[in-house]
Amino acid sequence: MAYLGYAWLGIVVVSVIIEALTMGLTTIWFAIGAIVAFLVNLTGIGIEVQIVAFLLVSILCLLFTRPFAMKKLKVGRIRTNTDLLIGQQCKVESTIDNLNNQGTVNVKGQIWTARSVDDQVIEKGEIVTIKEIIGVKLIVEKK
Repeated sequence: MAYLGYAWLGIVVVSVIIEALTMGLTTIWFAIGAIVAFLVNLTGIGIEVQIVAFLLVSILCLLFTRPFAMKKLKVGRIRTNTDLLIGQQCKVESTIDNLNNQGTVNVKGQIWTARSVDDQVIEKGEIVTIKEIIGVKLIVEKK
């Protein structure tokens, strides 16, 4: 049992290496669990408690912090050329009316279907800012 602390540190190192290679935000949580188990080991508490601490901390981190981290770090998101449109301004070609599923905008000579962010009717000729893209529709906001 004298070498159990080294086993926990080994799990930390292996988990960090796997995380660095995959960038999946999965094994990093097991590294955190192994650090906690290592700290429990330093107190002299038995292996059963160390294993429970490892599993509990790893699973809780995985369940509660991974979704937040994935969203903040945008891991796994594939950026496209259309992402460059977000934040740009364009002119309304036909009145945007979400309730009637109508509206188009002209973006660099291309006509896109558009909807307003807040269901506000935006008249033809007005200038809008592109806030997001959902499928093939631009979600815009009046300037």
